[in-house]
Amino acid sequence: MKPENLLLDHKKNIKIVDFGLSNTYKPGETLKTACGSPCYAAPEMIAGKRYFGSNVDIWSCGVILFAMICGYLPFEDPNTANLYKKILNGEYTIPKFVSPESRDLITNILNTDPEKRFKISDIRKHAWFNQINITKITGGIFIGLSQIPINTRILELLVEYNFKKDYAVKCINANKHNHVTTSYYLLLKRYEQLGEISDKDFEYFDERKINALTQYL
Repeated sequence: MKPENLLLDHKKNIKIVDFGLSNTYKPGETLKTACGSPCYAAPEMIAGKRYFGSNVDIWSCGVILFAMICGYLPFEDPNTANLYKKILNGEYTIPKFVSPESRDLITNILNTDPEKRFKISDIRKHAWFNQINITKITGGIFIGLSQIPINTRILELLVEYNFKKDYAVKCINANKHNHVTTSYYLLLKRYEQLGEISDKDFEYFDERKINALTQYL
């Protein structure tokens, strides 16, 4: 795994990221676009079949899991044709030092049959996954899906940076992916790190509140 694929947040939590080729899809929709790096590509994608995004994402996570446990990628070959053949056939070897629980999870995730491949719910129930009690992660924002809570203090900071308040509220409430929401989110995270954010400073703006706000601005 390349070092630029790993980030640390302010609490030293590891974030696995990748800024390469990707795609978006709706629930239940199948795709046919070839995305991602060849070593991480699922067999159904390489075969040119229509696929479910979640299934190929889980395969890629399996490749990452293998690399984190074993120290190298499961599918590698300088010849791209040979690499694709290995992926299509599921040709990889798990080292002897890998625990039975890890071996079982990797095997079920790197299943060439997408219908039999582990789903997220299967992974969460697996013995290897449940060795450590993981605190529930909250506060994440899914671009284009989540409604972003508006912090009144951060909103005032945006105004100090010459952002128009009414436009900022509309962008944040609509979860636009632009310079306004980016600035808002970075400021929000910064003040969270400093411990200067209070729950009472948050509120959700519905359409009626937005109209009332913009009427007097």
